[in-house]
Amino acid sequence: MNYEAFHQRSVTDMEGFWGEQAGLIHWHKPPQQILDFSQPPFRKWFVGGETNLCYNAVDRHLAARAEQAALVCISTETEQTRSYSYAQLHREVNAVAAAFAALGVGKGDRVVIYMPMIAEAIISMLACARLGAVHSVVFGGFAAPNLAVRIDDAKPALLVTADAGMRNGKPVPYKHLVDEACQLAKFPPRHVLIANRGLDQAMPLTAGRDLDFASLCAEYADADVPVTWVESNEPSYILYTSGTTGTPKGVQRDTGGYCVALAASMKYVYNANPGETMFTTSDIGWVVGHSYIVYGPLIHGMTTICYEGMPTRPDAGIWWKIVEDYQVTTMFSSPTAVRVLKKQDPEYLRKYDLSSLRYLFLAGEPLDEPTSRWISDALGVPVIDHYWQTETGWAMLTYLPGVELKPNRFGSPGFANYGFNIRVINEATGADAEPNEKGVLVVVPPLPPGCLSTVWGNDERFVKSYFSQFKELLYTSSDWAVRDDDGYFFILGRTDDVINVAGHRLGTREIEEAVQAHSAVAEVAVVGIADQLKGQEAIVFATLKDPSRVETTDGRAQLEKEVLAKVVEQLGPVARPKHVYFVNALPKTRSGKLLRRSIQALAEGRDPGDLSTLDDPNSLDEVRRAVHQG
Repeated sequence: MNYEAFHQRSVTDMEGFWGEQAGLIHWHKPPQQILDFSQPPFRKWFVGGETNLCYNAVDRHLAARAEQAALVCISTETEQTRSYSYAQLHREVNAVAAAFAALGVGKGDRVVIYMPMIAEAIISMLACARLGAVHSVVFGGFAAPNLAVRIDDAKPALLVTADAGMRNGKPVPYKHLVDEACQLAKFPPRHVLIANRGLDQAMPLTAGRDLDFASLCAEYADADVPVTWVESNEPSYILYTSGTTGTPKGVQRDTGGYCVALAASMKYVYNANPGETMFTTSDIGWVVGHSYIVYGPLIHGMTTICYEGMPTRPDAGIWWKIVEDYQVTTMFSSPTAVRVLKKQDPEYLRKYDLSSLRYLFLAGEPLDEPTSRWISDALGVPVIDHYWQTETGWAMLTYLPGVELKPNRFGSPGFANYGFNIRVINEATGADAEPNEKGVLVVVPPLPPGCLSTVWGNDERFVKSYFSQFKELLYTSSDWAVRDDDGYFFILGRTDDVINVAGHRLGTREIEEAVQAHSAVAEVAVVGIADQLKGQEAIVFATLKDPSRVETTDGRAQLEKEVLAKVVEQLGPVARPKHVYFVNALPKTRSGKLLRRSIQALAEGRDPGDLSTLDDPNSLDEVRRAVHQG
């Protein structure tokens, strides 16, 4: 196939193209209309069609591959491996679905899943889908206040958790965070279901609310729960992503469009085959985990690997050992993870038979050329950088080995993916940027299947956040980009106040609010700066109510420690800034707006740009001094 013709048809004959892709999944009732775009920017795909994500991921494979491994959960933290065939996964999902139903969970109800990378988490997601319930997975590293905000937005009937996760050989208790979140929340769930791994012997229980996962599900071990068929546009899940305000946005995903998009992507983007093995090193708390640990590979009839552990423990060869042991054909990771492995002895990579591996896909943050060259040379297989967002659910920019694999250009995630009509727009004029001219990456609506349908409970925020930057109705990615003379795209970073730390999106506003919660802080600005390992790191500049607190080195170190602890307490370790700098003034315009881009430039040793509106020139020297002193 020819990429250009394939992509062109996907954006000029959307209904014909996606009508064909709809045949890749099972429909209980076929769609009556492929696309309804009568209320832009809202769109509906496969209108009137009825399907179910769990049926497509599990049930429909029973006839042909019941005994094939569906899910393999490997933990180098507990040194346990659990494998489930499609038949066994079907049995487990039915038992959990029956248990959820017994607790009152039904179609349209929300279930918050706050769990480590264990089988129960994935089975819970599939059980929700079976019942037509809406799951909202919250990353296990988030702190109680962060979890409480998500509980109040989703208003769940049930919360599923574990006693603890594990990181680097040490238990990370979850249950006390759940208890605190339930106390903080205005709409706590009626029940909390706990997978007890025996890692937190002192775990407190709340009578009447807390139930044991294994015991309850054992009561329904032989249950047969019929699939709840849902209309294509009914929600399948909510996944929260950082925004430019302190309140996270609940990305709402549909059912039919998402299922079709993932099924097609396994074929065209990942060039994978049923019966093969996919190993995605992400976490189910992120969109990559939803799409390519859970739903994508299973919908395609593959074996999927769920990994709990570090990429360097017990040694830096563990991921490559998994590739050899399970004959992995398709691997998906992040540039940050590869940069970590690049620092290790290359012998760890050479000692395993990696001949089964056909592709390594990377996403999460821009891939630098040295890292790309190192892993390409080391593996001897195509390393494919691709770009996507929580909002899109699958890749916006990519190379397409399942269609036509174009030559790789280092630093570029390739071309517009099929279904995405992508442009680069001049921020000031709204006109198309010239080749090699920096602009904002946008998508001409309607968005293809698989992308968010709205922000949960807030259509107005959906329109304002994503479709209001330009006079023309365009979805904005809020990322800077350029397209070169040959059509290759390059991503240059965020246009807004969201930073990307090792593939995790963090709102600077969220971190600022957490810092502001410290009683000593008067004002605060948080910016993201370039980091060789993680892509970006958050740093804090704060003014104090009493500057004398940081007159000594010890005083400054103590207060920085307290501020960092406040961020971890409010948001979790994932949001911990790299540095806190205390200054006497922050650069602002005469109207009082913080000049964050100038602060970021100074922190990175760059030209701070146009400062014609600067109120106090001394404030720039304050930032320079703080960064120089370290």
